[in-house]
Amino acid sequence: MALSLELVILTVAVFFAFTANGAFWASVKESDVLSGARELRFYIGVTAALVGLHALLFGLVLNRWIARPVLAILLVTTASAAYFASTYAVYLDPSMVRNVIRTDVAEARELLTWDMVGTVSLMGVLPAAALWLVHLPRFTLKQALLRRMLFLGAMLLLTCVGVMATFQDVSSLMRNDKALRYLIAPGNYLASITRVLSQEAGSPKLPRQVVAADARQQAHAPSTKSHLLVVVVGETVRAQNWGLNGYERQTTPQLSKLNVINFSDVTACGSNTEVSVPCMFSLAGRRNYDRENIVGSESLLHVLERAGVKTLWRDNQTGCKGVCDGLSFESYRKPPESSLCDDQACRDAVMLQGLHDVIDDNPGDTVVVLHQLGNHGPAYFKRYPEALRQFRPDCRSSDLGSCTRQEIVNAYDNAILETDDFLSKTIQMLSQDTTHDTAMIYVSDHGESLGEGNVYLHGLPYYIAPDTQIKVPMVAWLSPGMAGGKGVNTACVRSRASQPISHDNLFHSVLALMQVKTEAYEPTLDVFFGCQATAGASP
Repeated sequence: MALSLELVILTVAVFFAFTANGAFWASVKESDVLSGARELRFYIGVTAALVGLHALLFGLVLNRWIARPVLAILLVTTASAAYFASTYAVYLDPSMVRNVIRTDVAEARELLTWDMVGTVSLMGVLPAAALWLVHLPRFTLKQALLRRMLFLGAMLLLTCVGVMATFQDVSSLMRNDKALRYLIAPGNYLASITRVLSQEAGSPKLPRQVVAADARQQAHAPSTKSHLLVVVVGETVRAQNWGLNGYERQTTPQLSKLNVINFSDVTACGSNTEVSVPCMFSLAGRRNYDRENIVGSESLLHVLERAGVKTLWRDNQTGCKGVCDGLSFESYRKPPESSLCDDQACRDAVMLQGLHDVIDDNPGDTVVVLHQLGNHGPAYFKRYPEALRQFRPDCRSSDLGSCTRQEIVNAYDNAILETDDFLSKTIQMLSQDTTHDTAMIYVSDHGESLGEGNVYLHGLPYYIAPDTQIKVPMVAWLSPGMAGGKGVNTACVRSRASQPISHDNLFHSVLALMQVKTEAYEPTLDVFFGCQATAGASP
C-alpha cells in the first residue's frame, strides 16, 4: 500500500490523539468544568489541536529515510506511556522521566505484566509493524518541499483553530490542574526527555559546591565511647499504614515493644526516590528546593567525612543518587550468595551481614546509611517471607489490576511487617554493641498510593501529590550511652514527636547527634534540640 509520508504522519497523530490520551480525557471529564455544547466544542477543539501539534512536530523532523523507525519507536513508547498513565495515573513530568531513565533491569522486570504486554502489543507493536507494509513514494526535491510546506501550513492552521476554539476553557483547566499537560502523549514524555537531557547537558561536571565549610567535630566527653549512627532510608512506606501512627492494623509489632521515638507527622521532600533521597541529605531541603543546586553541592555525608566522621552507604536499591559520590559504597542490588537472596533481589537484612566487622575496622565515629528495597512496588508480595504473610488474601502479582484493592493493601501491609522486622534487627544489633554509643534514625523516602482515587504507586508531581505519597514514617532510637552522652531527654523528644517535621530535619538532627559544629546548623530543624539536659549538647 502506497501512502505519502505526510499522510502517514497525520494518521499516526490521529492514532495518538484517540488511543494514547485516555488518562488525559478521563481527567478532563472528572474535572466537571464543562457541559453540553461547550463540552463537545472542547473535545473537538482539543483533539484538533493535539493532532495538528503532533503532526506539525513530526513533519518538521521526519523524512522518508528515518520516518518508519522513528514512528515505530514512538508508537511502542507511547503505548507504554499510555498504559502506565491509565493504569497507575503516572504523570510523565521531568522528575518521572528521570526515574524511568535510572530504572534498572530488576525494577523494569517487575513492571512487566501480561496486561501491559498485551496492551503495548496491540496499541504499539502491531501499528509499528504495519508501518513497514506501507510504501512511501518518491518525489522530486521540488515536489517534496512543496508538499511538506503545504502540510506544515495545514497542520499549523489546524492547531491554531483548535487552540482558538478552546483557549478560554483550556487556560482555565490548566490553571486549576497544571500537571494535566503531563498526561498528553506523546508530547508529555518528549518534552520531559528534552528538558532532562538539556539540563544534564547544560550542567558540566564541576567539583561539588562545598557545604558547611567550617564543619568540625567536637571532642567527646572522656566518659563516652565512639558514636555509631545508622540511618535507614526506607522505600515507599507511607505514614497512613504505619502501626506506630495509630493505623488500625499493627504493622509494626516489634518496634512497638522497643523504646523508639515515633515521629507521626513527617512530610517527604518528594514523591519519588530521585527527588527525595538527594533532598533529605541536602542542606537546602524542600524549603529551598533547587535540584541543580542540590545535586551540585555536597551532601550531609560529605560534610560528615570532612569533619572527621567515617561514612558508609550500603544499598539494596538503585544507588545513592549522588549522595555518597566519592565515598564508601556497597551495593546488594546484584544478589550475593546468601539465604536472604533469590536470583532477582535480596531481603534488606542482607545489609546487616558483616556490618560490624566493617565498623570495627574504623576506631572513630561512624555513620552508616542502609538504603532499603522496602515496600517497592508493584510487586509488594516479593518483599516479605512466608512467615510474615500475616494479612490475607494478599496480591501475589505485580499486575495490580488482577487483584482487589484489599488484596493490594494486604500485600503492602505485609511488606511493612518486613521493614518492622528489619528495623528491629538493626536496633538489636546496635543495642548489643559494646564498643560504641549507638543510635538509629529511620525515615521513608516517600509514600505510596494504593488505589485511592484510582491512583497507584507514587511519583505524582509534588504539588498535586496526595498525602499518601508524601507523608512518611520516621523513627529514632538512642542507646542509653548515646542519649546520656549527648544529654538527650528521650521522654522530652517523644512528647514533641507529634509536631510537624519533614525530611529537612534529617541534616541538622544528624549533625547534632554526631556533635559536628557548623554555622550551617539550624537548631529549629534538629528534632533533639530543646531536649538536652546539659548545656552545649547541641553543635
